Amino acid sequence: MRDAAAGMALALMLIAGVSCTRQTAPPAQSTGANAPALLPPAQRADRIEIDKSERRMRLLREGRVIASYRIALGDAPSGHKRQRGDERTPEGEYRISERNRNSAFHLSLRVSYPNDGDRRWAREHGVDPGGDIMIHGGSSSWWRQDWTDGCAAVSDAEIEDIWSRVPVGTPIRIDP
Repeated sequence: MRDAAAGMALALMLIAGVSCTRQTAPPAQSTGANAPALLPPAQRADRIEIDKSERRMRLLREGRVIASYRIALGDAPSGHKRQRGDERTPEGEYRISERNRNSAFHLSLRVSYPNDGDRRWAREHGVDPGGDIMIHGGSSSWWRQDWTDGCAAVSDAEIEDIWSRVPVGTPIRIDP
């Protein structure tokens, strides 16, 4: 039932034009006040891997998978993000740079895109590289399409699990 309600809220936000990167919670949305605490260090992920082609995100600890999630990506999932508005999910090595408990999509973890190489490429090509790439909630179990503006989306229950396991600074690799 919770996934169905989240899906309906997501559909209404998409119709209203709310981006996955919006930083303030809309009225009647969770403000993250009940966000779970970080687990003890021995239970936390020390690396995140995303395989875009599999639509799969894995949390690892000491090289072993401790959790795995099906994800939705940007509307144009193939290829590396190059500029604002291309709706692509970046590829490469990044870090989790912020935890946002006031996300429009329940909770979110900011990915450190753009990195130095992304900014250099954008500067050389005269484009804005964009930003605000997140791992966030908002997907329902029945949602089977990519729908974000370049983020990786999971269900609200899954982002709570991820939130409890992923501190700021955790490295993330995003593969094609």
